[in-house]
Amino acid sequence: MSDLEGFGFVMPHWFYWGWLAVMPLIMMALDRWRASRRSDDEEPPVVMSTETPGELQAEEDDPLKRYPDAGSNWFTRSIDWISEKSGLFVSFWTVNAVCFYFFEVVMRYIFNMPTIWVHEGSFLLLGMQYLLAGAFALLHGAHVRVDVMYNLLPARGRVGMDIFTSTIFFSFALVLLVTSWTFFQNSYSMGETTVETWGIQYWPVKAMMVLGSAMILMAGVSKLIRDIALFVRLGQEDVR
Repeated sequence: MSDLEGFGFVMPHWFYWGWLAVMPLIMMALDRWRASRRSDDEEPPVVMSTETPGELQAEEDDPLKRYPDAGSNWFTRSIDWISEKSGLFVSFWTVNAVCFYFFEVVMRYIFNMPTIWVHEGSFLLLGMQYLLAGAFALLHGAHVRVDVMYNLLPARGRVGMDIFTSTIFFSFALVLLVTSWTFFQNSYSMGETTVETWGIQYWPVKAMMVLGSAMILMAGVSKLIRDIALFVRLGQEDVR
């Protein structure tokens, strides 16, 4: 008798991993198709700015807003494109978590047949999403920053501070990459699975740790290149 018998529908492992790989691509393709179907003569909606005068002034003082092309080359554009698309890709996974838990509520409270895979599947999904979205967050400046002194510096000083503190970032990113690779190797070699009854493979999650840390590292390199170019540009502006 199978350990899974009597649990109702149990999502196959192959379908879980395959769906996570294909579903965002389908959603992204549908979004592009929908955008292409919009009529060219459709009048765009009027968007009222909700930013305060202080926020608008902060944007004007942002050196990246003044020199958006600083340090831009094929390498930085490629890394930024990957970071942007990776964030969009994993954002669609959130839809799966909502659907999974809706299915769990229906099965548990209406049919009295709680699942054995929904919580674990959502837990792994959101964990991988957190790791893979790191490069997207770095690209858009969404990581937590202790800016007590940072905001008091002039524009060139803030860029210089970013360059200086990048040494801490790269130390963390390299340790994360090496550690994740070790975790992945060990998990794959032993065929690690979760301890719950569903018993799904763990090594793909560890592989996402490696991929996520590598993308964060490359996004950091792209940011450092742009920061150095911006630092030089601002220095030339001060001389003039």
